[in-house]
Amino acid sequence: MTHAPILETIRLILRPHRVEDYVACRKLWGDADVVRHIGGLPQDAQAVWFRLLRYGGMWPMLGYGMWVIEERDSGAFLGEAGLLSAERGLPELEGVPEAGWVLGPEAWGRGIATEAMKAILEWADAHLDSPSLRCIIDPDNLASIKVAEKLGFAPLIDTELGGKPTRVFDRPRS
Repeated sequence: MTHAPILETIRLILRPHRVEDYVACRKLWGDADVVRHIGGLPQDAQAVWFRLLRYGGMWPMLGYGMWVIEERDSGAFLGEAGLLSAERGLPELEGVPEAGWVLGPEAWGRGIATEAMKAILEWADAHLDSPSLRCIIDPDNLASIKVAEKLGFAPLIDTELGGKPTRVFDRPRS
């Protein structure tokens, strides 16, 4: 797979990133509340630009990647979700696609992450050969832990990443 397919749910359209998403991505990744459990520091303009370019490169190189989460009715940018390989130096992530999701505050508490990731996991089960998927979550991020558990992820190990506590979750292929 060399580009992100469009996935649709009842409320969402999951689509590839576009250059035009840069402003929305800057707002998302620049929000201290959004990133408090994802590295802890808002990202500057260049970091977000490189992130956007990285998203485009994952698909042709890996056959999977990230999607924009767009609200079907309004077209609003709600966040991002998908699969990645981030070479984080954690042995538990080596050779296994990593699931991830990040939403803006307007999407919190609405089941958007779960809905988006269910579609992505269904796609992954049909298109990837990996025996499982993994994700990492800050142990204090109770909302994301709840999403992960709803999606069938179970705790694998508690470890550290960048000197901060991190929990690795595993979800066997369905």
